[in-house]
Amino acid sequence: MSKATLTAVFIAFLLTSSGAKPNGKNKKPKQAVPAIECDMRAGKINLSEFIVKCPANCRETKEKVYGTGVFASISSICNAAIHSGVITNSGGKVIVTKMAGQMIYKGSFANGVRSLSLPNRRESFSVSVGKPKKGVTYPSTLVFVPSRPTTVKTASPVTEAVETEPSSTAAPPTTTHVTTPITTAPPITTSAKPRVINHRVPEAGVHRPETGTIIRRQPHVSSSSAAFSRVQPQSERKQHTAQSNPAFARRDWPHPAYTRPDWFSGTRRPTDSSQSVPNTGSKWSRMSTGDPAALDPRPDNTEYEYQLYNFGQYSPAPEHKPPSETSSPVPEVLSQGDSNCKVDIAFLMDGSWSIGKRRFEIQKDFLVGVSQVINVGVAGPMMGIIQYGDDPVTEFSLKHFSSSIDLTPAISKIVQKGGLSNVGKALSYINKHFFSDANGNRGGAPNVAVVLVDGWPTDEVEEASRLARESGINIFFVTIEGPDENEKQNVVETNFVDKAVCRTNGFFSFPIMSWFALRKAVQPLVKRVCDTDRLVCSKTCLNANDIAFVIDGSSSVGTGNFRTVLQFVANVTQEFEISDTDTRVGIVQYTYEQRLEFAFGQYNNKADLLNAIKRINYWSGGTSTGAAITFAADQLFSKSKPNKRKIMIVITDGRSYDDVRAPALAVHRKGVIAYSIGIAWAAQDELEYIATDPDRDHSFFVDEFDNLYKYVPKIIHNICNEFNSQPRN
Repeated sequence: MSKATLTAVFIAFLLTSSGAKPNGKNKKPKQAVPAIECDMRAGKINLSEFIVKCPANCRETKEKVYGTGVFASISSICNAAIHSGVITNSGGKVIVTKMAGQMIYKGSFANGVRSLSLPNRRESFSVSVGKPKKGVTYPSTLVFVPSRPTTVKTASPVTEAVETEPSSTAAPPTTTHVTTPITTAPPITTSAKPRVINHRVPEAGVHRPETGTIIRRQPHVSSSSAAFSRVQPQSERKQHTAQSNPAFARRDWPHPAYTRPDWFSGTRRPTDSSQSVPNTGSKWSRMSTGDPAALDPRPDNTEYEYQLYNFGQYSPAPEHKPPSETSSPVPEVLSQGDSNCKVDIAFLMDGSWSIGKRRFEIQKDFLVGVSQVINVGVAGPMMGIIQYGDDPVTEFSLKHFSSSIDLTPAISKIVQKGGLSNVGKALSYINKHFFSDANGNRGGAPNVAVVLVDGWPTDEVEEASRLARESGINIFFVTIEGPDENEKQNVVETNFVDKAVCRTNGFFSFPIMSWFALRKAVQPLVKRVCDTDRLVCSKTCLNANDIAFVIDGSSSVGTGNFRTVLQFVANVTQEFEISDTDTRVGIVQYTYEQRLEFAFGQYNNKADLLNAIKRINYWSGGTSTGAAITFAADQLFSKSKPNKRKIMIVITDGRSYDDVRAPALAVHRKGVIAYSIGIAWAAQDELEYIATDPDRDHSFFVDEFDNLYKYVPKIIHNICNEFNSQPRN
């Protein structure tokens, strides 16, 4: 066969091979994953499900995350993924799935990311590992929500839906809506296959909004606001002199003429739905989808702060249409409220019969004034109200309202409860029920209770207040027209304010001479409530310490017993709230020499700290306890924060080779509270020298290492009991 013939055969073979399988399957292209920045929030992306790639070191940016497992759409995607354990701080691929909003998002701490709690939102999302299932392809580019609103004049606009023609191989097309101010819209053609975005859209057709209708929310003005502008007549308290009960001489107001309602515990009324719909008479065109969300006259705000629409009017009215690539919501508001006043506040308002109807209205106006000055918002203060009489009732919790403008009408609708002034019972109620995650307590914000009292309480407040303070609640008292010298004999508990407030230094108490002067207390009260550095009752025995463990690593301990000691240290540590702003822990191991295992603040979450304790290696050697105490003072307590209680826990199994008295006395003089725990051959006299007086509360002895665990609750109890018994001044 000639050379030319061979060449022709070879070329024919190549051509035949390349076209032998015209319908054969090509290799599936690799999924393209768009990259995002750490601050990208799920609500900014107008897709129902998508995949993204997060960069490294997002945790250090501290971009905010709201919720646990299911996150509010204003959360950072990457930090939510780190919080959920889907990726590490090194970054990676994440699949994001949008879902319906939640009533509440509960904050938590996980994987080095602190998520925050939040009231309800209209849209949520979850995250999963960025490995698409077989046959599933995600968009290779992201569709972002435009940043400016699109508005249409009311002169007969026409909305036409132009649907792209599907091909035999294309996915179902996306219906694209084009809004134009002219009467007709030319069809839009596209050569590219439409990207599928899983949103419900109205059927194709023409929709004409009602002309001349602008939907606004009007701010409410309390009908009782004139109460402060009237000069009060002579005190109503003096008008009735008949005493039906000598124990409560002042509590002699006759019941009002109107029928006393049937009161019950818990939330007294549902959230007022009238605050989320337009004014009566406003109209808007109904879309043909049947989707309730389509009836909302406001622009879609699923990816924005819900409170944006709680601030009254907004104009012009945006055209009503469902979310799509052409919709343009209002620019989002990332934070609301005064971020310098991030506190959770419960106002306990006096609803007793003695206060009278007029004063009750003045009290409501005072609360309205406080809510407006304090600037309520999700990034600042949150406010709830409890009314007390015979029993306390929650008017609304911390999570019900997240803007001052919504609080105004809610406060004005509160109806007087009546009964006695049982303040002690109300304080017990907020301690056990009000400041909870379910009611919107955010955890990272100080808890504040402001008690308004007409005259004096009709029950004892001391014990209930003590328990509330020990739970971290900062109690303020505003007493209006308190008892004069002739009335003090009728007071149930003398000096009830000093027994109740967080501190007796005058910062937490407001004596008001008359109801007419109550309005003057608005600004001073707000200033003090927002001074978080002085809200000292937020510091509890579990979150206000620098604790140094000084551990004997001598040869007599042995490897197995040393692991038992470390387990004891971990069990004690487990009971405290661990962070750089809460309790911090450091550990020194010693023999003849000393070794700093880790310093205060080196591990700022509980999981990392417990892992660090497990990793400590047994040293072995002699026993120089005195030198170890001095070392702990130099390496740990010298770097302790001024607002922390300094606690040292020394654990040893034998007599020290050096003197312990002088080092122990030196740390005592520096304000260190020292506990000593002796095991087996430890010297009792040395344990007593080391321990702070009284020895019975700070020095313990066990005969063997395996019994150490029995003293964990005893040590925690003594630490807390000592903290709570400090003078309140």
